[in-house]
Amino acid sequence: MNHQERQALEDFACRVRMGIVEAVYSAKSGHPGGSLSAADMFTYLYNRELRIDPQNPRWEDRDRFVLSKGHTAPGLYATLALKGFFPVEDLQETRRIYGYLQGHPNMNMTPGVDMSTGSLGQGVSVAAGMAKAAKYMGKDVNVYALLGDGEIAEGEVWEAFLFAAHYALDNLCVIIDVNGLQIDGQTKDVMNTDPIADKVRAFGLNAVEIDGHNFDEIEAAFEAFHACDGKPTAILMKTVKGKGVSFMENRAEWHGKAPNEEQYETAMSELRAQLAEVEAADE
Repeated sequence: MNHQERQALEDFACRVRMGIVEAVYSAKSGHPGGSLSAADMFTYLYNRELRIDPQNPRWEDRDRFVLSKGHTAPGLYATLALKGFFPVEDLQETRRIYGYLQGHPNMNMTPGVDMSTGSLGQGVSVAAGMAKAAKYMGKDVNVYALLGDGEIAEGEVWEAFLFAAHYALDNLCVIIDVNGLQIDGQTKDVMNTDPIADKVRAFGLNAVEIDGHNFDEIEAAFEAFHACDGKPTAILMKTVKGKGVSFMENRAEWHGKAPNEEQYETAMSELRAQLAEVEAADE
């Protein structure tokens, strides 16, 4: 990846984070922490990895993305809006009654959403089924699922991993956002799942550990996914919950609450400054 490509991704990621804050503030509820931690991964997926068409969201041969940690819908919505699936201005309508940007993704209402999610553990199970179906039908389709590290305490997640390994689903890429926090505190205190990489490998997946805020490492992880034959891949990305907003970073209380007006202004000011810095570096 050259400097210009990296700059474009950093610019996009800043805008995704601004969209997350806008959506959650406008709704007066939502989940900013885990949306912000995954913003760089959303950015890379939708700009360099997924084969998609915003003008034809139901294109049969598209790659599939399942947001297994469905509560981080603000991150997905901001990304889809910036890619042209729907107007960016509609982020202000997030979580509105009868609106199409609900608190958790709804495949029947939102363009670009491939699976309705929210019940933790179920998304990755569906993703494994999608990958198996693509294999059965002889389709050149990859399936990607994003999970939280709190989510992997669900037993269903590991059943999905067993299934994916048993059927050699090398078209399935599982991404785990390892930010160390969930709604009740540190994941190691709520339900310790370490060592995650060892456990994932024991279940038959190829595990790749990266810095989830480093685009070069993200790129290398997906190269490893494409090079791996005969088994699914799990990308374990170490991230900072609330990344990009100083008072939200590494704070469990920002798992699921909205900023007030003063906090909103502070957050947007910080993100605008980051965007300006990225843009200045490209001049």
